[in-house]
Amino acid sequence: MERMNRRDVLKAAAAGLVAGSTWAQGSRKPNIIFLLADDLGVNGLSCYGSDHYKTPHLDRLAAGGTRYTNAYTAPLCGPSRALIMTGRYAFRTGATNQDATGSRITPEKETFMPKVLKQAGYVSAMIGKWGQLPLGPAEFGFDEHLKFTGSGTYWNSQDKGKSYQLNGEKKPLADRQYMPDVMHDYLVDFMTRHRDRPFYAYYSLSHIHAEILPTPDSAPGAKDLYVDNIRYMDKLMGKLVSELDRLKLREHTLIVFIGDNGTGGNYAGQGTIGGRRLSGEKGSMLEGGANVPLIVNWPGKTPAGKVARDLIDSTDFFPTFADLAGAQPPAGVAIDGHSQAQQWQGRKGQLREWIFIQLARQWYVRDARWKLNQQGALFDMSQAPFAEPQVPADTTSPAAIAARKKLQAALDKLNPAGGILDDGDGTGRHAKRQADRKKRKDR
Repeated sequence: MERMNRRDVLKAAAAGLVAGSTWAQGSRKPNIIFLLADDLGVNGLSCYGSDHYKTPHLDRLAAGGTRYTNAYTAPLCGPSRALIMTGRYAFRTGATNQDATGSRITPEKETFMPKVLKQAGYVSAMIGKWGQLPLGPAEFGFDEHLKFTGSGTYWNSQDKGKSYQLNGEKKPLADRQYMPDVMHDYLVDFMTRHRDRPFYAYYSLSHIHAEILPTPDSAPGAKDLYVDNIRYMDKLMGKLVSELDRLKLREHTLIVFIGDNGTGGNYAGQGTIGGRRLSGEKGSMLEGGANVPLIVNWPGKTPAGKVARDLIDSTDFFPTFADLAGAQPPAGVAIDGHSQAQQWQGRKGQLREWIFIQLARQWYVRDARWKLNQQGALFDMSQAPFAEPQVPADTTSPAAIAARKKLQAALDKLNPAGGILDDGDGTGRHAKRQADRKKRKDR
């Protein structure tokens, strides 16, 4: 093949003709539906062993695809979503806390996933929650969007639920309209209109973020609305698969389901697995803050019924989707994610040796057995996600000593302290909200 300039490479990638690309043999490029549940840890799904919640539709997706036990992301939604959209760690983008995610990321500085996939002929939609990301979906390359305000938006009885945006136009949420149903209907419409070309849908759910309110299926006087909400979220996942079947798109569609961080603190304790509480919850640097459910389902491609213990973090989606689409990541930019395209098609691929998690001024690297944080503390993760005891600094264990050396080398290579430093209050949360809470507590 003659030497190709960058423009010709992009054109060829869009046609699936670049040698070495995943779709070089002319196969149809997969539709990609990325489902991002809000505040849903591994303790919220029955396929992960939850004692209290039943999720039969998601369980079927897991049974027909691959379920990951070692998937990780940042412990709060803004930094987590920035990782997903850019494939880059927070010390590179500045998305170290909730406020910084909205103030430091700009379209001029960071390339989001839809712009990359557009090179390969994809049409894209953002549906649901956009916060804590800045500006709007259109500015970052989405062709269409339906966006609601805030988090945990369900009914127009909520101040934030009075309206939503449809491609930049303000729309009222009518009485008895349920925002998750509005979002589902829009996704079905998007898929129907674009069924003859590859599409990418970033579907960011209301569920299961507080404020927890009755669902359309809740019985009058229902006592456990959290259970109702998980059940309704699962129901919508089943409806989505049914629509893909109806449109004859199922075999051409990759579904990725993941939580944006661990379970919220108010509900973390009741979501036990085998009678045991997870270590930590949303917002913490413990296992329950960053370890999230991940299900990958692509009929005929992803291994069915597989429980993968491979390490994966949420920067990996960016290069994976680009790889599957035959698209080129932005040139001259450090992408931290590792493509999982080979593994998702039943091939060996290259496994991660470790993952990296950061929130504000805290971070750690973790491999399959050990975790090392920014203070040099080493933790034994053999009992995770339920316990993570710290290893004594003077340990004589050869395994622990070797793990410390290996993980410290990884941290030294990343050098997060040499990147963009956090400018918040150290919690990773919204500084004003934290200050308001402190004032109320001090009264």
